[in-house]
Amino acid sequence: MSNPKIPRWAWAITGSGHYIKETFSLVRDLPDLDLFLSKAAAEVLRMYKQELNLPKTCRVFQDKTASAAPIGQFYYGVYHTVVVAPATSNAVAKFVYGVSDDLVSNVFAHGGKTRVPIIVFACDTAPELLTEAPKGMVKVYPRPIDLENRDKLGRFEGVTAVDSPSELAEALARRRADLAL
Repeated sequence: MSNPKIPRWAWAITGSGHYIKETFSLVRDLPDLDLFLSKAAAEVLRMYKQELNLPKTCRVFQDKTASAAPIGQFYYGVYHTVVVAPATSNAVAKFVYGVSDDLVSNVFAHGGKTRVPIIVFACDTAPELLTEAPKGMVKVYPRPIDLENRDKLGRFEGVTAVDSPSELAEALARRRADLAL
């Protein structure tokens, strides 16, 4: 595989419904995008009745291979940025402890191994959160370990960890500006 003329965004979605609608409004605005869906993400999108409505240039990869085969593209310069949003506490824990056993954790790991800048919107960011479930708003109380892992992730070199849709939008805008230079 040769270097693409235009490197792409790699956006991974985990099995969280936390701000999924707001996240997808940002996904749809990005050109040259590859979407990586965990098995749980595919389920959550159906539960939240979230239509993809993606640009025609978007490629979608689902977690269906044992070796996370699409990850090899990182080694050919296909991606300029990795975004994981929304990211469950399970995904964040895998990132922090170096576990790469599914498509999303491999996107994060190989993005880091190839020094591609990474933006992560973690779901569990405060002791008490209000989030939208398929049947309405619910309170969520992240565990101390979830909050600790979010803090650890924020200290990773090459990773920008954000805590809200507005921070995610700002991080994307900064990255787009960096790419325009």
